[in-house]
Amino acid sequence: MSRFRLAIVAGVLVIFIGVGAYLIFGNKKTAPKPVTFNVTVTGAKSMKPPELTVNQNDTVTINIASDTTGEVHLHGYDIPFDCVAGQVVSHTFKANISGGPFDIEWESTSTHLGDLIVNP
Repeated sequence: MSRFRLAIVAGVLVIFIGVGAYLIFGNKKTAPKPVTFNVTVTGAKSMKPPELTVNQNDTVTINIASDTTGEVHLHGYDIPFDCVAGQVVSHTFKANISGGPFDIEWESTSTHLGDLIVNP
């Protein structure tokens, strides 16, 4: 085989391997997983942690403990957490809407407590 043909075969092989590697590794997304957040709301004015980040299609559980009775609302997903002072309230849902930040607020006063971010 001539050097010219050998160079062409080697070039095609390099391109083939490069394209294959891109297709296999370049489009890799993380598999959906369960994610749990334990959140504390203080005085109906602040939330810790203030930012919750997940990936699209994760199964998300949010546990909220509040020192005040009232509703914490997750906008975008329209999930109300009916908090009772001193108790934990939980909701589990599939993060099927990407984007955000989705506001988490104390509903009666529209006080912004934090955000949910859903990565695509």
